This record gives sequence, C-alpha cells and structure tokens, in this order.
Amino acid sequence: MVWSYVMPIYMALHFLSMYPIYNLSCFIKTSSSCFYSLPPLLYLFQHRAYRGNGYPMLNNDEQELACELPYKHAPFVNSIRKRGLNLSEVVCDVFTIGWFGEKNTKRVVQMLFYYGDGTVNYYMRPIEGVMTTIDLIDAMKVVAHHDRLMVPVAKADGIDYRESRQRPLYDNHIKGMTILQNDGPSFTLDGYSVRWANWDFLVGFDMRAGSTISLASIFDHDKKIYRSVLYKGYLSEIFVPYQDLSEEWYFRTFLDAGEFGLGNCAVPLQPSKDCPKNAKYLDGYYTSQDGTPVKISNVICVFERYSGDVMWRHTEDDDPGADTVEVRPDVTLVVRMVSTISNYDYIFDWEFKQSGSIKVTVGLSGILAVKGTKYTHQNQIKEEVYGTLVAENIIAVRHDHFLTFHLDLDIDDVANSLTKNRFKTIRATNGTSVPRKSYWTVVHETAKTESDAKINFYSDETHEIIVVNPNKKTNVGNNVGYSLIPGPVANPLLYKKDYELIRGAFSDYHVWVTPYNKDEKWAGGDYADQSRGDDTLAKWTLRNRNIENNDIVLWHTFGVHHVPTQEDYPIMPTLSGSFELRPANFFDYNPVLRVKSLKPVNYVNCSAKLP
Repeated sequence: MVWSYVMPIYMALHFLSMYPIYNLSCFIKTSSSCFYSLPPLLYLFQHRAYRGNGYPMLNNDEQELACELPYKHAPFVNSIRKRGLNLSEVVCDVFTIGWFGEKNTKRVVQMLFYYGDGTVNYYMRPIEGVMTTIDLIDAMKVVAHHDRLMVPVAKADGIDYRESRQRPLYDNHIKGMTILQNDGPSFTLDGYSVRWANWDFLVGFDMRAGSTISLASIFDHDKKIYRSVLYKGYLSEIFVPYQDLSEEWYFRTFLDAGEFGLGNCAVPLQPSKDCPKNAKYLDGYYTSQDGTPVKISNVICVFERYSGDVMWRHTEDDDPGADTVEVRPDVTLVVRMVSTISNYDYIFDWEFKQSGSIKVTVGLSGILAVKGTKYTHQNQIKEEVYGTLVAENIIAVRHDHFLTFHLDLDIDDVANSLTKNRFKTIRATNGTSVPRKSYWTVVHETAKTESDAKINFYSDETHEIIVVNPNKKTNVGNNVGYSLIPGPVANPLLYKKDYELIRGAFSDYHVWVTPYNKDEKWAGGDYADQSRGDDTLAKWTLRNRNIENNDIVLWHTFGVHHVPTQEDYPIMPTLSGSFELRPANFFDYNPVLRVKSLKPVNYVNCSAKLP
C-alpha cells in the first residue's frame, strides 16, 4: 500500500532529475506558472480530476497497441482478402475522429490502412473504403468495422523516395560542401542554456509543443546589460482540416499538437542532412504510457548559419578621396527540430539574428494525404473529388495548415502594450507650396482590451503591430518595442458554425493578445481530442480583459491553403512560411553597426571527401 503512494512520487522526481534544471528559472514570474514547462508527471501533485469535454493527447504506446488489433479481427481480414491483398503487407495508421455535435463521446480512434508490398512509401497506396474503429479506454478492442467500396490500390512504380533507389538526376552532381569552423562554434552550450553573440536563452523540449525558447534576452553594449525580449515562445497548436466529405475523410480535422504531440512525434535529426556539419545536438524526453521517461537522442540541433546573406551594406562613390564600400555578412544562429506526424514532416526553426530579430520558420514536407480512386486521367472526372489527381488512382486531398504560436513577450520587462499602426492617406491642403496632392502618415492606436487586439490582416486596416513597453523610452523618447512581421496568412474558408471551425476558432484571427495566465497555454484547449471549442483562445478572449501596460501574451496564427500539385508527388519539396519579431525602437541606433567582418578561413585539405 505504501509503495502505491511512493512510486508516483519517485518516478516524478526521477524524471525531473533527467530534465534540465533551467526549468526552475520560470519561477521568476510566478511559481504556479511553471507547470507547463516541467515534466507532465508533476501534474500528479495537482490532485484535480478533469470533468470537461475532450480527451488527453494520444500516447505512442496505445497507438501501437491499437494498430495490432485489426489484424486479429475477422471482418477486417476478410476485407483485405477479398481485395486480393497480402495481410502481412498492410500497414495501419491511427486517426482522431474530431467532434461533430455528439452529446456523448467515447475515446475512440479510426484505423485506416495502406499497402506496402515492396515500397516504404505506403502512404501513396491507400486501401480506400476500409476503416476500423478502436475503443482506447473502455476495452482496447475493435468496436466497429467499415467496408464501403472497392477501388484499385495505386501502383508502387515510381513512388519510392529512398536515395538508394534513385538514378542520379544530373550528369554533373552538385559538388560536396560544408561549413568550416576551424576555431569551433561561436556559441556555448551549458546544458540547455545557449549563449551566442549578443543573445542568451534557454532551449526546452515539451511533449506537446516540441521545441521551446525561454528567457531570451539580448545584450545592449551601450547599457552593458542583458535586456529581456521573450519570456517563452512555442508552437501552441496546428489546425489541419481536410476538405473531403466522404465517410472515410470528413472527420480528418486534426489538432496536431493537442491530439498527437509535436514532442511525442519528434524524430532524431540526421547529421549533415537535417542539420549542417557544424551543428551541436540536444536530447529530449517524453513520458510513456506507464510514466517511464523515453529519450529521443539528437532531437534538437543548434548551429550557426552563413549562406552569403548580407546583414547591412553601403557603397559610397561620391567621396572625393576614394570610394567607400562597407558590407557585413549575416551570420545567424538556428535552433531546429523536426516532428513527423504520420505522413507529414514539420521542420521548426528558431533563428536568432545579431540585429536583434527572432525569425521563426516552419517547413512542410513529407507525404501528402491521398485517397484511392478509380480515375486514371483528369478527363474522366465529372464529380467533386475534393482534391487533385496527382497520379493514376491517387487523389491528393485539399487541406489547410493553421499554425498558432504562443509568444509571451517581455519587452524590456513584464509590463507591455500592443500598438496598432494604420497607414492613412492625407490630402495635401491648398496652402502647401509644393505640387504634391497627398502623402501618407501613421495613426497609432493602443489596444486596451482583448477585443481591441484581434487582428485579421485581410479585413483589418492595421498594417503594422508593435509590442511596446510604455514605461521605457529610447534616448529620443520613443517607446521601446518589437514589431511582428507576419508570416503568410490565410483565413478559414468554412462556415463559422461548422463543427471543425468551432474547435479551431483560434484560426479566425492572425493576431490575438491575452493577459498572461498560467492556465492558458494551448490555443485549442487542454484536452484537444474530440474537444468542443469551449476551452480555446477564441473563448478566453470573450472576457475582454485589460491588456494595456500589462503582462501580455501575443498569439500569431499563420497558414496556407494547400491545393496539392503533381510536383508534391510522391514526396513533397519543402514549403516554408515564417514570421519575424524585429526590434522597433528597442535600441538607440543600429545594434550591429560595430559588428566586424568574418575572419578569413584557411581551407585545409579541400580535396578530402566528406562522409
């Protein structure tokens, strides 16, 4: 009996000992605010039972167990046999089911199937029309089987993406290259603490969010202090609704972070491929179904990048004595993680610039979600097929990606405000002495409440937003701040009352601002699986709380409407989107004015072949 109480405490402390001690640094803000950055087992000490809607994130163990069950279920075996397929070559995948107005739900998942038979790219060979339902919580058993139609399984020809199976694309290959740092990297890693150039920050790893950045501050050489910029930043949710209304597809409206976990699905990075030769690597941990810590080696890489970009430059040829040319190369620091959620691969970069900017980039790659079809040519299609025919018997389904980031900015301290800048055209008065008829100016507005801060860049007249510290001024009196340079923005195209958009209503605006609240971490709610949209960013902001001169969180949603093309087949070239947090009167002048050019590097033994 005693052991039943001791064991959970022992395991929690054991897991905590494996976690970087820097997590304790978040107690600087409030002690209770840190639960989300500490290991999930610490929730054992909260002693609260959740009685709301939705279910916890799926764990890897139960998904693996669920995948074993259909192969022992006679109706499923018969479905495979009647198609003339080999059961041993069938691969299953787990799909969450969303929510579509049901009053009572169970924690079930749908199992969908693919056919390998000689290729690792089984996602391009769906077994369309077959679906098996698994109850995960009551009995871990098959509770329903669905076999609606029979269409051909696509051919395996030409879909294998392994390098060993490809013929060279060019007669003359791109020659090998690397980044050579004879003196070693310019950054230091102390556990998970990173210091580079004028930046100091902490890298974290979370089961749900994946990579996180905390306590990012930048050194002001004139003031000789580190000044705070970002208390904590991470990807809070990814909303991916597919646009196919058939029985096997309509429920595919994923909340990837909350249902599957970006950290749970993170993968070890491949040296010299995922990350360059000069990268350093960090490990991450998540908890298995029984609470045991699981290590992912090399899950995050940190590296300096220089690809020939220019930080700043100027040529002055009007100097009577001699021409003046000044150029500074743009060397940046990148923190990278990759998460593979079934068919899709997400590449996450946090890039720190010496100029003070933080650039966040998300790359989409991997394999399209496709459906089997009888069609082999576009001229055969006379109906809505919800996608693009990318190959014979393969339709790639249209879908969206909405990515919402939680950006707890502390610009030069905790108390901040959001300034919205609108550009306004002014007609020149007759009293001017110049022939110009107009000019434009900037109208500044400070958002006082949450409703004031909701911004849709398509419909709102706001052209620029800046998070400022109204209590700190530059030497000439401007509020210090950071501006958000938004990424590619897309608006949801579904009806507001459609169930999937009720769950994903945080995608309605590209910018939200909330007062800091330790319980408001996940834009899609704490329990995203089969959630009902009653605990989301869109709901929290209905309270219309004060955000002026307050400890605030900026939420930014960017995204794409993905209409697949044949170039995305059989595996997608990376499609990237990014946004940037850029200093706006944070410094008194250009912070990289005195940056020196790179030292010349002696290329030793350049003829040696790289591994």
